[in-house]
Amino acid sequence: MAGSILRRRRIREVVLRKMSLISQNIPSAFKARKTNREDTDEPSFLQGNEHSGDGKESSLDIMRTKKRKKARKDDDEKVAVEQEREMKRLESFLFGSIYSPVKFGKDDEEEPGDTVDTGSALFFVDHSANRLAPIYEEDADFSEEENKERKPVWVDDEEEKANINIAKVNRLRKLRKEEDESLISGSEYVLRLRAQHAKLNPGTEWSQLDSKLRNNRYSDDESSDDENGVVVARGYKNSGKLWPGLLEYSVLVNGNAEEPSKGPINSVQFHRNAQLLLTAGLDRRLRFFQIDGKRNTKIESIFLDDCPIRKASFLPDGSQVIIAGRRNFFYSFDLEKAKVDKIGPLVGREEKSLEVFEVSPDSSTFAFVGNEGYILLVSSKTKELIGTLKMNGTVRSLSFANDGKQLLSSGGDGQVYHWDLRTGACFHKAVDEGCINGTALCTSPNGTMFAAGSDSGIVNIYNREEFLGGKRKPIKAIENLTTKVDFLKFNNDAQILAICSSMQKNSLKLVHVPSFTVFSNWPPQKKALHYPRCLDFSPGGGIMAVGNAAGKVLLYKLHHYHHA
Repeated sequence: MAGSILRRRRIREVVLRKMSLISQNIPSAFKARKTNREDTDEPSFLQGNEHSGDGKESSLDIMRTKKRKKARKDDDEKVAVEQEREMKRLESFLFGSIYSPVKFGKDDEEEPGDTVDTGSALFFVDHSANRLAPIYEEDADFSEEENKERKPVWVDDEEEKANINIAKVNRLRKLRKEEDESLISGSEYVLRLRAQHAKLNPGTEWSQLDSKLRNNRYSDDESSDDENGVVVARGYKNSGKLWPGLLEYSVLVNGNAEEPSKGPINSVQFHRNAQLLLTAGLDRRLRFFQIDGKRNTKIESIFLDDCPIRKASFLPDGSQVIIAGRRNFFYSFDLEKAKVDKIGPLVGREEKSLEVFEVSPDSSTFAFVGNEGYILLVSSKTKELIGTLKMNGTVRSLSFANDGKQLLSSGGDGQVYHWDLRTGACFHKAVDEGCINGTALCTSPNGTMFAAGSDSGIVNIYNREEFLGGKRKPIKAIENLTTKVDFLKFNNDAQILAICSSMQKNSLKLVHVPSFTVFSNWPPQKKALHYPRCLDFSPGGGIMAVGNAAGKVLLYKLHHYHHA
């Protein structure tokens, strides 16, 4: 009976205490400190008079007083802690999780048991650059037409009545369209501010595949008479046919000017939308830049702790990036989900490096260079080995043709192999004229021609139909390089072929394919290319990106082509 009464008293005290926490204006802890201060401020002679009795009784009273003060202080501290906890709970209830903010990138449903600590992180994403993705998922679903039709929810009537003098304030003078313009309406002022903001902060046109802005961004109406270097072949004007001799080009701001690489650049590639540029190299970072030719804003950077990148490539459909190095595994980066997956080692294979690979034009297959003449075929969907091809010699280079149904390969035996990927059979094999070791292969976008480079620096250009028909003589042998050919690339209409050797400075030539002659004004004389390592043309042919061993991505605008 006595126990139940005691419990009721305690419950009643707790309830009364919680109610008093909200109603009290002065914390009880403050009152306790004030009482203690008053006790200590009492004159010493009065304290002495109170304890002028027996010495033993006096000492006992002092000890009891100290114990009571200590107990009261402990109780006050507990009350203060409970009060603070209760106030935080109430504030969090009213204003949200202000004391435990939500961590982005974590799902609420994630259970503690699902997370496994594996030591250091496999990769991390650098979000220091401008985030250009839509904030809300539903905003990304609207098309451009829907965005144009959207009307404001609320309109301020005072905007029409107000007049702003943009000539009076120095920082507003940039909004003038005419020199003598001064007063404008409030609504016009808002429109000009929005236009100025859009000019200073580029939007997400790179994510829109069919953007009209993309097609007009690099039109010939732009002023391109920069001191950085404009080379114009007078007498020629843009048309469908590219003329030989002099190449019209101008130098743009470096593609990775915002964040140059700390190591050699091994891969540069444009996304299919022509505005997103991928760069990768031995500093183990995969970077993405929005290319406008002026600012080239960095969008994202991904660090792979255990893989110096030898090659990175977009899938032609633009959904993923395949990343490989001198390792027995490779990575896949999903652009939509911003997720990195580690794939491999491949089942049943003992390759220690998957650094050389090609992606089929239909985005269905990856072809990796393997050991002892083997070519490894991997499905882009399952990321599993689906087949192997075997050359007689070692394999050094690969190139897809016929929309991904055929594969060309070359290597240590100096021959060019043609494979039918539907049957896995080699349906043609012939010697590349004058070649001992094949080092590079490239097919034209329409598949009518292919170029084969060797370690002697010679590049042979063949007509595929004639080559398969038995003609072994190349259409033209390009002998402008003197060291091993490392890279070959046709542009979008196969009127330009870039040939590159990374063993010698400025060893990058551009071949005018219709005449099979090199452009005499390339490479640039004033601006050195350093040691070029990789190259890519934008989908429309208007921009050329060159990655070099100094960690820079050089950009050039080709004036013959209207679009990037």
